[in-house]
Amino acid sequence: MRREWELDELIECWTLDEDELGLLSNKSGATRLGFALLLKFFELEGRFPRREDVPKAAVEYMAGQVGVEAALLFADYQWSGRTIEYHRSQVRKHHGFRQPTVADEDKQIFWLAGELCPEELSRDRLRAALLTRFRAEKIEPPTPVQVDRLLGAAVAMFERDFTTRTAQRLGSAAGARLDDLIAAPEVEADPVEVPVAAPGRSFLQELKEDPGPIQLDTLLAEIVKLERVRAIGLGEGLFEGVSEKIVESWRARAMRMYPSDFAAAAEPVRWTLLAALCWVRKTELTDGLVELLIQLVHKISVRAERKVESEISAEFRRVHGKNGILVRLAQAALDLPEEVVREAIYPVVGARTLADIVAEAKANEKVFNSRVRTKLRGSYSRHYRRGLPKLLRALEFGCSNTAFRPVMDALALLDRYADSEAVHYDRSETVPLEHVVPDDWKDAVVDPDTGRVERIPYELCVLVALHKAIRRREIWITGAKTWRNPDDDLPADYENNRDVHYEALSKPRDPAAFIADLQRRHLAALDRLNTAMGSDTTGGVKLTRRKGEPWISVPPLNRRPEPTGLVALKEEISRRWGVIDLLDVLKDVDHVTGFTKEFTSVASRTITHPDVLQRRLLLCLYGLGTNVGIKRVADGAVAAGLEDSEAVLRRIRRLLIRG
Repeated sequence: MRREWELDELIECWTLDEDELGLLSNKSGATRLGFALLLKFFELEGRFPRREDVPKAAVEYMAGQVGVEAALLFADYQWSGRTIEYHRSQVRKHHGFRQPTVADEDKQIFWLAGELCPEELSRDRLRAALLTRFRAEKIEPPTPVQVDRLLGAAVAMFERDFTTRTAQRLGSAAGARLDDLIAAPEVEADPVEVPVAAPGRSFLQELKEDPGPIQLDTLLAEIVKLERVRAIGLGEGLFEGVSEKIVESWRARAMRMYPSDFAAAAEPVRWTLLAALCWVRKTELTDGLVELLIQLVHKISVRAERKVESEISAEFRRVHGKNGILVRLAQAALDLPEEVVREAIYPVVGARTLADIVAEAKANEKVFNSRVRTKLRGSYSRHYRRGLPKLLRALEFGCSNTAFRPVMDALALLDRYADSEAVHYDRSETVPLEHVVPDDWKDAVVDPDTGRVERIPYELCVLVALHKAIRRREIWITGAKTWRNPDDDLPADYENNRDVHYEALSKPRDPAAFIADLQRRHLAALDRLNTAMGSDTTGGVKLTRRKGEPWISVPPLNRRPEPTGLVALKEEISRRWGVIDLLDVLKDVDHVTGFTKEFTSVASRTITHPDVLQRRLLLCLYGLGTNVGIKRVADGAVAAGLEDSEAVLRRIRRLLIRG
């Protein structure tokens, strides 16, 4: 119960009615005050309080009602013995409650295990739900210790039923394939100090690891992982009836376990842990592949543009007299600002000269785009193209927007020709070009002489179109979570209760009204910016150009003065305890809680001494948490005579932190 109460709240919640005052008629002194507090506390909370549970404000208010002195008499009330037991029985009778029986407790255990445990992880929320149910059934709730026992029994019952049901759904064949995950080859384990991957690693270790750098080999390795997980044969309804967060919690448990821990577990528990790990990792791997696809397409596009920009910059030669022409144009504009272009500019620089400059600029832009396409084609065909067929077969795309149907048809076409070595698509094929191939790419995609579509540039266009469609969530990926069908993110009753959900979001159902309101707010904001720029009250915001494009420049915010209370708090902390190094804080916290023991390696085993491992883990956490960086921390450790090199600490981070 909360400790602070306002007077109007005390009047509303702690005032005795006529019937309740009648129960006090034969009581006096501390007994009178204590009984009154028990009576109202039980009415509010549905349970009996301990002495420390009763708010001081309630004691004082109640003492005024029953006509006793609060401080002295409340301290004299006996919280154990026959008197309080008799008072409790009177309170139960008045409110219509009864004491719980063994049958009541068993009933609540079955209810928790069957209804709440499959959906809820938090013990606090389970406890609150249990107390609410006791109160609804007019049963006095057990003591906190008994409640914890009931919760533990319910969770144990749920886990037993959950693992048994999961093992039955898996079957012996899938279970055997899961057991194969923890069968590591018999090899000597490399010590943690060696900064290279150990040979003979089990697939379980690889499955726990995150993707490597953004490159084709990473993409191919993740595809292999995904295919191996799918080959285990986890059914679609394996975890039906259990919430995602429950499966996530079992996956988290599995991530912290070594193969020996799995081997020591009972078969249903072991299979459930491994199945949850594979189930969640399958979704994460699918999302990871999509992320890699998006990043790779962006990477090869940006890299091609940068290469061409650097080459053109090196080759650039100024056209003769162009600077002089620019100076004359600027001077004419300044001298004759009110004149029309024909009368002010043309006498200085002729129309033909201006037309030539424009034509030259357009030609340069056309050459630039052409060279970018050439670079893209070369980079894709020589390196990235070999991963495309595997990627398309690893991911299952979906789309419900007819405007993006051409992209889906193009993906199907690419899949049909995945194993073909033909340079062009067959003449009989219907190759989608609209909404797939940009206008400036059509000359590179379609042979002007034969009209046939060349595969390599077309595949590039499809990848770029797919990249854009996925980012817009117009095309989704089956089996993903982040990139899944957007309709799956809607509430289950969305179709039947659209008005309710739109009202909750304060949004109109009419898209035209939504767009009009958005445009109105944008225009109003731009008008305010325009007015502020005219009066020079933008606070440093100004319009500039960046890489030839318009750019709104916003200056960094000035540092605000620290609140007076915060300054005083810092000074008091410094006065009492001085300056404490964060590394010392980490060490002390670990000494008290032992939190570093919760970090487990993805390797099959660890042979480094626990004290050394603890020190290196704390150094890594310090470097990451303070943004000092592992390199600087390692330099300091080596300077202090420790053998914690940068390679060693980075390996610790990869094996134990993995964040």
